[in-house]
Amino acid sequence: MAMEMRLSQKLVTKLVMTPMLQQAIKLLPLARMELAQLVRQEITENPILEELAEEDEVEKEGLDEPEANLAAEEAVPEEQAPLNQEQDWDNFIQSNIDRGSSVDSYTENPSIEATYKKEPSLADHLHWQMSLSLDSEADKYIGACIVGNIQNDGYLCTDITEIAETVGCPPEDVERVLSVIQGFEPTGVGARSLQECLLLQLRALPDRDPLAEKLVKSYLERLEERFLHKIASELNVHVEKILASVRVIRSLDPKPGLQFQSDGIDYVTPDITVVKTADGYDVVLNDEGVPRLRINPFYHDMLTHTQEGQTREYLENKYRSALWLIKSIDQRRQTIYKVGKSIVKLQQEFLDKGLSYLKPMVLKDVARDIEMHESTVSRITTNKYIDTPQGIFELKYFFHSGIKSYMGTSLSSIRVKNMIKEVVAQEDTQRPLTDDEMVQVLMRKNAKIARRTITKYRKELNIPPASKRKKIF
Repeated sequence: MAMEMRLSQKLVTKLVMTPMLQQAIKLLPLARMELAQLVRQEITENPILEELAEEDEVEKEGLDEPEANLAAEEAVPEEQAPLNQEQDWDNFIQSNIDRGSSVDSYTENPSIEATYKKEPSLADHLHWQMSLSLDSEADKYIGACIVGNIQNDGYLCTDITEIAETVGCPPEDVERVLSVIQGFEPTGVGARSLQECLLLQLRALPDRDPLAEKLVKSYLERLEERFLHKIASELNVHVEKILASVRVIRSLDPKPGLQFQSDGIDYVTPDITVVKTADGYDVVLNDEGVPRLRINPFYHDMLTHTQEGQTREYLENKYRSALWLIKSIDQRRQTIYKVGKSIVKLQQEFLDKGLSYLKPMVLKDVARDIEMHESTVSRITTNKYIDTPQGIFELKYFFHSGIKSYMGTSLSSIRVKNMIKEVVAQEDTQRPLTDDEMVQVLMRKNAKIARRTITKYRKELNIPPASKRKKIF
């Protein structure tokens, strides 16, 4: 069969992901603060974009939301006269310069970050104590190497021989300096194991407990209630004394270094707030921190009147990019609003009565309700939170599978987990329920569930098995 090459034309239709469409899709899963950071970066890089001033927002207070969004996207109001491109900027700057102080008298102030109070870290605290406790420079150098290898939880993560090789000294010197550091605050710092950490704290107590020290040395892995009788028999002491020493051990700090963790707490700010109205529930979007955008009137006027080829091409590209970003952000807001309204509509009983009435729901249910694709709903519910009368929840929290009931309806898996927690909280601690027995209890609560599912949910809730939950005393 002969082979030949030839050209042919074929007309096909296929979806092409343009850069602008990719940008719109990338905006959907962004958290509110991530979106604010991206918008501010775009304002810096694109001169066509500018942040809507507060006075402009005040003028739009009388408009409803669609009109306000349209006003933000419009380029130049008709009544605004175009700026003069040939303005004498040198005279403008000279006439508006601030002559209040001279350059010689100007003193640069420290940044606001430099004035913040900084909490000392664990390493700072140890170095301060070391400077007061060690005299020789050699010991301070060894101590600095030891402190540098202490983790945030307070444990020494490097072997003594490795530190000795690094410093170039005998291991005995490292052990001597380490013993000094182990006497620093917080008590237990510099330990190489949990056993050593607990022993350091027990030895530092005003009233030392020899029995507690013996339990940590020899029985640390067996300090559970089911083993206490056997331990008491081996040590030939009364079980009440063992219990008293165990209570002392439980009062110790297994990770003393975490007392100096100075990381700030990140509070969740909801993207949607559910508001109770006379007609039911409504949702309100939270745009705090996200700059409102519009097209810069000066550059829009320049685009309208300029005839220079490269300048016009540059402005047109930036104008299209700016307009697409504004529309993409508005589309993102509308999608969040629709998803929030759909969740409120489908979970009305949960909002009224609480967690026990949460219905099983999947992405397809919301996608069908708002007539969008499941992937869009999945993206828009990522890293978003909603403030409801029952608390603040991640939007993903509402999407979960269901468990069949004996009445033919479906129970939310979250509701079933809550039922398991209630059953465990009410059980007899001396005779805790096994997973098989829990199946019977939930059956009486109208939940048709298998034992392996209860085991799975119990592990997800970090609830130990019945043998670990049993309390003898």
